[in-house]
Amino acid sequence: MSERNFDYLKNWAPGNDCRELLNELMSAYGNDVWNYVFSLTRNPHQTDDIVQDVFLKIYRKLGSFRGDSSIKTWIFKIARNTVYDYNRSAFLRKVMLIGFVTESESCVSAEQEVMRRQASEEVWEQVMKLPVKHREALVLFAHHQMSLQEIADLLGVQVGTVKSRLYHARQKLSKWKEERQQDEND
Repeated sequence: MSERNFDYLKNWAPGNDCRELLNELMSAYGNDVWNYVFSLTRNPHQTDDIVQDVFLKIYRKLGSFRGDSSIKTWIFKIARNTVYDYNRSAFLRKVMLIGFVTESESCVSAEQEVMRRQASEEVWEQVMKLPVKHREALVLFAHHQMSLQEIADLLGVQVGTVKSRLYHARQKLSKWKEERQQDEND
């Protein structure tokens, strides 16, 4: 999704009614936030809970948006911090559920759909096995189409670090792909 123009948020007064704006932000970024949080948690139920918390925080903090970054980067930063807060909580240490990735339906033959889903699930399975720092950079860059600078701002690292993480993530996925192709040829 292309970046919507939320420049007027820089001048948003804390007393303004935020409900309609929150609906706009949820419509514009809700799916992206869910996918990003899922890439960090790997659990759909946990992701649902965290995303609700994220948008509650956004609702409460709308007046504090200064416009130092894009609204998308600001929202993703809140999402990332919420995930890390959740991971540190005692609840997570006591309960851990295993999740799975589902794909959307499309108009193709049943055989093609099964093969596409299997391939997609295998790739996502490998992406989810990457270390968090590599997985996070890859998902933000490839899936959410954030720039290297936006990712660096979001993660609180240098652009060079983002490049390095993307390189290592791609290398690990390439190695997996080569091994998979070798197994198929044997």
